[in-house]
This record gives sequence, structure tokens and C-alpha cells, in this order.
Amino acid sequence: MSEMRAAMVRGALRRYLGLLREQQEALNRLNVYPVPDGDTGSNMVATMESVDDHLGHSRKMDEVAEAVARGSLMGAQGNSGIILSQILRAMASTLEGREALDAAGLREALSGASAAAYQAVGRPVEGTILTVLRETAEAIAADDGDDLAVVLGAAYRAAEASLRRTPDLLPVLAEAGVVDAGGAGLLLLFAALAEEVGGARPALPSDLLSAAADLGDHHVHDPGDAEHGVGDLRYEVMFLLDGEDGAGDRLKEAWAEIGDSIVVVGGDGDWNCHIHTDHIGAAIEAGIAEGRPHRIRVTDLLEQAAAEEIHGPSGPVFEPLPEARKARVGVVAVAAGDGVVEMFRQYGVQAVVVGGQTMNPSVGDLLAAVEAAHAKTIIVLPDNKNVIPAAEQLDALTKKTIHVVPTRSVVQGLASLIGYEPNGDAEEMAAAMADAAAQLSTGEMTTAVRDARTPVGGIRRGDWLGVVDGKVRVITRSKQAGRLQAWLERRLLGSERAAARAGRRAAASERAALVALLEQVVDPDHEVVTLLAGEGSEPAATAAAAAWLAAERPGAELQLADGGQPLYPYLIGSE
Repeated sequence: MSEMRAAMVRGALRRYLGLLREQQEALNRLNVYPVPDGDTGSNMVATMESVDDHLGHSRKMDEVAEAVARGSLMGAQGNSGIILSQILRAMASTLEGREALDAAGLREALSGASAAAYQAVGRPVEGTILTVLRETAEAIAADDGDDLAVVLGAAYRAAEASLRRTPDLLPVLAEAGVVDAGGAGLLLLFAALAEEVGGARPALPSDLLSAAADLGDHHVHDPGDAEHGVGDLRYEVMFLLDGEDGAGDRLKEAWAEIGDSIVVVGGDGDWNCHIHTDHIGAAIEAGIAEGRPHRIRVTDLLEQAAAEEIHGPSGPVFEPLPEARKARVGVVAVAAGDGVVEMFRQYGVQAVVVGGQTMNPSVGDLLAAVEAAHAKTIIVLPDNKNVIPAAEQLDALTKKTIHVVPTRSVVQGLASLIGYEPNGDAEEMAAAMADAAAQLSTGEMTTAVRDARTPVGGIRRGDWLGVVDGKVRVITRSKQAGRLQAWLERRLLGSERAAARAGRRAAASERAALVALLEQVVDPDHEVVTLLAGEGSEPAATAAAAAWLAAERPGAELQLADGGQPLYPYLIGSE
């Protein structure tokens, strides 16, 4: 086939959305940064879902082009979503005024998209989606064939070859043993286009995608001894079972008493087993009664659901203070956690958009908050490096005047508000706020979601991590490993003393990680330390932090607050 008309372009884009959904978790797990960060697959899916919503039943090419341009921009989330939006918008501009897209038009579209994508990134890095797009565009530009199906096949092969080379160009990918996640997402676009035109989907590179998919991000938690009902089931338990004939049916009967969403499939001695339950021990013991459970995986569904909720449409989440409504210059901030949101409110912020790590708000979410704010001039605090690109799109989308202060963390956002004057000069104020944020040393404490290698050592899933100004600086032995060991000893070995020792080791690891992070963040000459305690923080760890500061940094005043932020038990700011 030599050309694509509007219906085929629309069909290819919907194929692309389907492929992204299929590979969403694989793309997410290609992240080289071993903490919840970015969610490349989720961001690309969100961008394309917005495109799909805008496409509707558009019939003419100009209508399709407009839907792609508007939908991709409004739905773009995070760096990967913003770059994908730029690519799609540039390609859409090539479609305007055409009745069909042929091979020459495809070359023009990819060349323009590559130029637009590089221009959209302040400091382009090779070995990323930018490289895959550029090298693909260059490859088909050198081929003057006019059969669109053939050219798209060549584009797919060039994109896959480029994707395979990304670890050679970006050392952090080579260290982690993965290819670039954004580039892998772009490869799926070429697969969708080739399938729409040629009728057959190219064979996806399973070795590249499975390398990510095999790195599970499930979190194992201490179930404790509390008894729970079947409603609001918290844990997902999965394992493979080797057993005698009928073991699968007997397991289903036993599980029916303790949970739901039960799936047991297989036969001839091998079963794959799945249940949602509040009784982890009973679920595994039922498997032991029927044979040998192995490859056991436990997921905390409440933690998973909390992250997914935040990924939804966010918008303004509170009523600003009465005096904030009268401000000539307003502030819109991105944050998560009840305590953190209330702190921004008390500073006079006019609107907060729920977001942060793993929950990047879209351009549309930010725009809704900007429009809801009463002031005509708005300062935006992204409070995350992945949200900055989305925030920078706002000025062109609203009649209001937008200033973006490029804050990269919540504590930077809060610190920047020292320079906020509701009726001051917006440009001068934004500069002062940016300077205040830059003066702050920041630290974040979380757990790794996958094994990885870093310049400071190897990481195992569940290890405590201390991240200083965006880089891993502290690695402490896994709390989950200690708790799982304690639980197994208590359940299966009956050793209460050993379980108690393991539990104490797990608690000690959290205290040690926090103190080590403070030592990295708080210099001897710093005067103020802000410590935001979030979900997963422990009073003993907080007390240990206060004691260490009093002994080792006596000149620093500790400001402790309950932030309630998810995923990060502690956030630190020091100046």
C-alpha cells in the first residue's frame, strides 16, 4: 500500500494505544532509576488515551491532525509523555492539508518530529527516545522507495536496531542491563503503523521487553497477626504449585474460606495459583498442604491502589485560604500527602494538583488548576523533575501569565515560598523563589523496586535508599527482607525469638538509613533542617534522626512535620 488516509491513521493510533497498554508494565520496569520514578509506560499510555478521546469519529485528515495535536498535548504526562506529545504534534502538522500520507510524507513527518523533539528538550541526551527517532528518520530518508508498507517496515527495523544500541550511548542503561524505556515505547508506534499498512505486526523484541518484565516490582509486607474480614482484601498472593491430581481443586476449596479473586489453572501436577486475601499465612499454608508452592509473590494491593488513584485526573484538591483568593499573583503547586497539601495551603497557595513520583499530572491537569486559580498571573511549582516539562507548556495554553519555578522536590517547593509575596512583582518573585529553592539540599528516603547497580553499590529490591539531590547516595539492607524472614520463621519454623530478632533488625535498618541520609544532606554549617514524615515512617526512626542531629549538628534547628506523602517515608530539606 502506498498511502494512509484518515481512517487508517486513526486506526494506527488506536493500535498504538493497544500496544502501549499491553507493554505498559514492561516499559515502566525499564527505568534505570531503582525507585518509583517517571513511569514511562504509564505516561505514554495516558498521552495516547487523551489522543484517543479527542479522535472520536474524526473522518477528515485535518480533523485527525487537530485531534492528535490537541489530545497529545492535553494528556501529556512526565518527560516521556511530553516528548511523545512533541513527536505526535510535529507529525500531525505534516498531515494538515493532506488527504493521505505517503512515503514522502512519512519521511517529512519523522524528520520534522525529530527536530521538534530535540528542540523540546533543554539538554538532549543520546541513547534515549530522541536517538531512536532521529536514527529512524535518517534511515528512511536515505531510502527513496515509494511503497509505504516497505518504508514502514524499514522504519521499524531501523528503530529496533537503534533501540538496541541505546545502552552503548548511555552508560546508565548498560549498567542496568536495559534499553531506553521511551525508545521502546516509540518502537511500538512504528509497529502499529507497519501493522495498519502492511497487515501484519512485526515481531516485537521479546528479549528487550522481557528483561524489564522479569524485574518484578511487588512489595512484600509483614502481615502481622491481626485478623481481618474478607472485604477490602489487602494482599495478592500468587505461586506455582507442584502437587498430586486434584490438588488445584482442593486448593480452590480451601481458599474460598479466606479470600476471593481466586484463579487456579493447570493440571497434571502443575498449577498457577492466584488469590486476594488478608491472610497471607493461611493462603500459603493451604498450598503447602497440597504440595510444593514455589515462586511465591505477595503484593500489597492497598499500596498499589493508592498509587493508581493518584494517577487519575487530579486538578485542584482544596479550597485556598480566603486571603489567597485576593492575591494578584497566585501559586499552583504539585504535591501529595494530606500534611504536605495543608502546608502549601497555609503558605497561601491557590491550588494544588495531586502528583509527584510515579504520579505525574498531565498538562491538562495543570491547566485545570491554573484556570481555577483566581489570580491572572500564576507561579507554578512542579516539585518534581518529570513535571517541569508539562508545566512549561502552560503559558501557551492560557490567557493568564505563567511563570514556572523549576522546583524538583516538595521540600524545594515549600522552601521557595519564602520568597512569595501575593501582590509583588511576579517576574522578580519567581526569580527569588527559584533562588530560595536552589539553596536547599534535599534528601529522599524510599525503597528500591528492583535490583540494580549504582555507582555506590548494588541494590536489591526492597533495600532502603537515600537519594540526595536526585542521586542514590545511601543503600541499607532491605526492611522487607527482614520482615519476610521474621514472618516465615514465625509461621513455618515457630521460632518466636528468631522472628523477634529479625523484626528488630528490620526496624534498625530504617533508623540506620535515615541517619545515613541525614549525614549526607546536612552539612555542619547548615542552620535549619526540615523533616517531613510520610507513610511508612516509624517513631523510632524519627527519634533517632532527632538524636543524631542534636549530637552531630547541634547548630541546626529541626523542623519536623507530618507530611503524609506516599512512597517516601521521609523527605529532608537542609540549608
